[in-house]
Amino acid sequence: MKTALVWGATGGIGRAVTELLLTTGWQVVAFSRQPQHLDGIATFSFEANFANPASVDHALYNAALTIDEADLFIYTAGDIAQAKVENMDSAEWQRIIDANLTGPYLTTHASLPLLTPDAHLFFIGAISERLQLPSLSSYAAAKAGLEAFAATLAKEQRKRKVTVVRPGAVDTPFWDKVTLRKPADAAPPDRIAQRIMTAYNQGTTGHLDITH
Repeated sequence: MKTALVWGATGGIGRAVTELLLTTGWQVVAFSRQPQHLDGIATFSFEANFANPASVDHALYNAALTIDEADLFIYTAGDIAQAKVENMDSAEWQRIIDANLTGPYLTTHASLPLLTPDAHLFFIGAISERLQLPSLSSYAAAKAGLEAFAATLAKEQRKRKVTVVRPGAVDTPFWDKVTLRKPADAAPPDRIAQRIMTAYNQGTTGHLDITH
């Protein structure tokens, strides 16, 4: 039985990935700020604040007591805010950077010793060049930074695979946080989950653009 680490497992994409993995025979170790919402859809669940190094390390320590190693790492957590630079306070800026960039670093750093030598790491990014819109500076900057982080990680971890998933519009609660209109063809999260697992089975690395 293969084992996956899913970070952000209670979000739209995270929950879809967790459920798909469990129903297809994987052992799933799920991390979330609200692990009580994962009952029945994860093999093990742990609470963690992904922006807090001590919290991430504590969660991984507990996970290591239940599993020997993991074949798959998926970071699906994220956050978004809509505000012009002149109106955005530093705390809000930092919250978006933490969720989309610092979190991937901290969870990757803590997880690497637990991953198999040929493990595959996935990060949920975005087509960042399309996000350079007024009032989305923090989100666009964080996702662009995530791509640079993943590209560098791939060069460091040459025996492992690294993929940044870049979906178009996805039907998740993210749209409740912005005034942008959700496209009518926004993809359901389970479609993104299926594409991730297809990419895993095919060994796809680099960018995985999902536009339909």
